[in-house]
Amino acid sequence: MYEYELEKYANDILESENFQSTKAYIQHGNMSVQEHCINVAKTSLYIRDKFKIRCSTNDLVRGALLHDYFLYDWHKNDKVNPHRLHGFFHPARALQNARKEYSLTAIQIDIITKHMWPLTMIPPMCREAWIVTTADKYCSLMETLYIQRGDIQKNRLRRKKVSAN
Repeated sequence: MYEYELEKYANDILESENFQSTKAYIQHGNMSVQEHCINVAKTSLYIRDKFKIRCSTNDLVRGALLHDYFLYDWHKNDKVNPHRLHGFFHPARALQNARKEYSLTAIQIDIITKHMWPLTMIPPMCREAWIVTTADKYCSLMETLYIQRGDIQKNRLRRKKVSAN
């Protein structure tokens, strides 16, 4: 569900080399950053529909897909980027990376920079950003508690079943 809207509004993002690279980074639990961003986009669309919220679907989808476009594995520290305060600082890095590749609207910028509210201190200023912020919190909780399983976990379970037979 919602694949049509993702492709219609953000196929360029979904097919980009950098977005594809986010498959390699774990976000929460065993969910990749790519899977997480797609889940947030779909959940945002669901929230929009469930509560009949009028908003820009283009901005909602694109902002949701780019909200965690930080392009590094935040679980692995290095000398240059220790990632200690990832939750506070990754929205700025995501915005910096997204701006290099895409022309962003004010709404998309608000989504990317404010999705970690209240850590970002300044709350979202538009309904699209509030929707993505809510969807992100929900998806993060489900992924951290392993209620939603990522492809990494699904592939491990498949391999176990095959080796058991």
